[in-house]
Amino acid sequence: MNFKVKNDTFLRALLRQPTEYTPLWMMRQAGRYLPEYRETRRQAGSFLGLCKNPDYATEVTLQPLARFPLDAAILFSDILTVPDAMGLGLYFSEGEGPKFKRPLRDEAAILALRPADVDKDLRYVTDAVSQIRGALNGSVPLIGFSGSPFTLSCYMVEGGGSDDYAKVKTLMYNEPKLMHHILEVTTQSVIAYLNAQIEAGAQAVMIFDSWGGVLSHAAFHEFSLAYTQRIVDGLIKEKDGVRIPSIVFTKGGGLWIESIANTGCDAVGLDWSMDIGVARQKVGDKVALQGNIDPAVLFASPDAIYREVERVLSSFGFGSGHVFNLGHGISQHTNPEHAAALVAAVHELSRKYH
Repeated sequence: MNFKVKNDTFLRALLRQPTEYTPLWMMRQAGRYLPEYRETRRQAGSFLGLCKNPDYATEVTLQPLARFPLDAAILFSDILTVPDAMGLGLYFSEGEGPKFKRPLRDEAAILALRPADVDKDLRYVTDAVSQIRGALNGSVPLIGFSGSPFTLSCYMVEGGGSDDYAKVKTLMYNEPKLMHHILEVTTQSVIAYLNAQIEAGAQAVMIFDSWGGVLSHAAFHEFSLAYTQRIVDGLIKEKDGVRIPSIVFTKGGGLWIESIANTGCDAVGLDWSMDIGVARQKVGDKVALQGNIDPAVLFASPDAIYREVERVLSSFGFGSGHVFNLGHGISQHTNPEHAAALVAAVHELSRKYH
């Protein structure tokens, strides 16, 4: 396996080392906004068919890199592969998003929950990681990822997405011990899963705490951050003599940026609601920052995209430690030419800050 990366700007930025420009990748960069992705998904027959076939997962991971000069690839998968491997029975209804056949609705089901057998039930993911890493041939680094225990637990208890998180919050407040049991088992699964991705070739890993921001201050620290901390502590930090950086992204987590930075992660991902300059003042040199342009900016004209890129870059200011990204996933309705304008603008405008 190729250990040298031709373009390691992303990895250096995560470790706050000098770079010539600000690197970028985009959340959900392999996705429905690309016609080639839609075609591959049609061939695969379903979203899960895409995720569970390493050939298809490799193909769609590489598609955005063929189109744009991005500075990192991210494994094509879904955060819900972990609860699926824990026996909850993931399926997708047309137009309705992910659902579970066996959500955690009673004490017996919760106490019966066991960690995922990563080697057996998530082998298709680690096989995809190895295959993608080989196909990249050292061009750019590969990011592996997982959902956070709290975010995964939301889906596991609710049985799918939710507008009000009523089921999971009721469980959390009524039966905190049962909630902690779900989080404990899920944390063990996530640590094993991310480390398996690192062993298979992931060069950085990201924890998506997509729903952490729906919690109160006290609940976030008890039910989300404490478990994210455990994962960061449990990660493989070095492979083949090379550091493996970690990124933590809590959507709506700007209020708690100092606490998140204190987990020991290398970088904190920001959604678009927080000024990245303010974030940098709060965390100092403790971590790198990733983000955080509003994905909806990509609906606007290339001139508007250019202005907003300059706004984010100037807010972060001079020096290294910034990975440019969207504040959340790219919309399926985005014009790919506007994504190209974003990439070009970041690469052009950021050089003066380094």
